[in-house]
Amino acid sequence: MSVKIADSWRERLGGEFEKEYFQELISFVKNEYATKRIYPPGSLIFSAFDHCAFDDIKVVIVGQDPYHGHGQANGLCFSVVDGVRHPPSLQNIFKEIQDDLGIPIPQSGNLERWADQGVLLVNATLTVEAGKAGSHQNRGWETFTDSVLKIVSDEKEHIVFLLWGAYAQKKGAFLDHRKHLILQSPHPSPFSAHSGFFGNKHFSKTNHYLESKGLTPIKW
Repeated sequence: MSVKIADSWRERLGGEFEKEYFQELISFVKNEYATKRIYPPGSLIFSAFDHCAFDDIKVVIVGQDPYHGHGQANGLCFSVVDGVRHPPSLQNIFKEIQDDLGIPIPQSGNLERWADQGVLLVNATLTVEAGKAGSHQNRGWETFTDSVLKIVSDEKEHIVFLLWGAYAQKKGAFLDHRKHLILQSPHPSPFSAHSGFFGNKHFSKTNHYLESKGLTPIKW
């Protein structure tokens, strides 16, 4: 299973890749891909770390699972492949950006354009079986992505972490508030967006913070 990952990440995560839990995780994942329909395509599992090199990170958005519908997931949280209809949570993200910044809702839901600007779009779990949400949880991915967040929190400064929903907030509980901006709100899901995701203005707040630190804002 060939995967692409930026060299700056490979250097920092090399030790993680050698750990016993990760070896067991990869064995499980390889078997799943060999015997079932699994998303995203194997080559895109680490897409978040390929499009956004460690040195370039400005913003981290934490998701939970890849989309489990056919042809949706591309390895970036909340993102879908070009030409795929926007899932409800992504629709609501775009609505908030429109209300917050006046940016029209784009045709494409592919968020590679964000990742290429320094937005790390990482799910807690990086793979999923078709039609079975959460099917690859508690297999080791969460341990791996906790390590990723800890490395970013410890080694970087002035990062904006966007934690939407209770799951992301719990996962990011150890982040260093003293040197990063941690923005939290309900999840953009239709079940919770009206409870505080809409109107959170996270996108303008992110850009104001980046500019205050002398960094280029994100073109959302």
